Amino acid sequence: MAVVELHTFRLLDADGERRFLDADARAQTAFAYHQPGLLRRTTARTTDGEWLVVTLWASQHDAESADAAARGNDAAQALHATIDSASATVRRYHTLD
Repeated sequence: MAVVELHTFRLLDADGERRFLDADARAQTAFAYHQPGLLRRTTARTTDGEWLVVTLWASQHDAESADAAARGNDAAQALHATIDSASATVRRYHTLD
């Protein structure tokens, strides 16, 4: 069963969009796409400043393993440093097929 992970948040600094986008691109290429079980990842935003990262994982185990690996990865930590942690939520959904 695949897992759809939804990570919503606001930026720590409203004027830090360029910094976030640079960090997001680096985290995607230097970290995320090297994680076992990652099938797809995309970033989006609303017009009112809320951001969303949607990640499709092959399994719950893959999602949890990547989460643990991110704690020790410079690119992932640089991305997290741009996010207002008080606004962040992560939800995981298991696909039905």
